[in-house]
Amino acid sequence: MPDGPGLELIMAELNRVRPEAVVDATYDREQAALVVDPDAILEVLAWLRDTPGQEYTFLSSLHAADYLPAEPRFAVHYELLNRDRYERLRVKALLADPASPSSSTTSPLPEIDSCIELFPTADFQEREAYDFFGIVFRGHPDLRRMFMPEDYGGHPQRRDFPIGGEPVIFTRDEVENPGWWQ
Repeated sequence: MPDGPGLELIMAELNRVRPEAVVDATYDREQAALVVDPDAILEVLAWLRDTPGQEYTFLSSLHAADYLPAEPRFAVHYELLNRDRYERLRVKALLADPASPSSSTTSPLPEIDSCIELFPTADFQEREAYDFFGIVFRGHPDLRRMFMPEDYGGHPQRRDFPIGGEPVIFTRDEVENPGWWQ
């Protein structure tokens, strides 16, 4: 992975191409990360993939996080690999909670552009982030729930999701709960 000074050079070059695309660069516990403006995520990912000398051509992971009570509340993390140099680079886009009083958006869920056109491996990973965190990926060709039923209310990996859930009833419990399947 790039070292601290290398990360600063990547940040400076990206901000020269697209001003203010990279908000911050962090190097912690030997992990390099760029914090990116969510509106510039596709430009940054394309630049990191296509620019000679960068060539982070493989998206190994896309995942979401909920940092409640912090604001911005949500983040989408992109783990990029340069397989020729064995380098890993993390790109993080922070998303505000549209339900917060300070938000100016009308959408009930946070949104970010889909990167499937750049990295086809993001298909199911974006669907998983949508299913569990409620993050909408604009332009995703088939954004629907993956693990939870389509009519399920809420997103279970959010930090404000109620703990508990519904009791699981097994067929051995049918004597005590007749008609449980209805």
